[in-house]
Amino acid sequence: MYTTVNEDGVLNNYATEPKMYYADYPAIWQQRKYVIQGVFASLIVTTLVLVALSVS
Repeated sequence: MYTTVNEDGVLNNYATEPKMYYADYPAIWQQRKYVIQGVFASLIVTTLVLVALSVS
């Protein structure tokens, strides 16, 4: 942890920053997984909206 002291004697603690790295483009199987998750999420939202409309 990185600590500094100002003129009044107040301590400031700073967390250590992690090393940065570039993200890799998702593989084909990861992209398919994202599509499946998107389909299920849209089905859930559509179902909730239809239930809310039918109840009201």
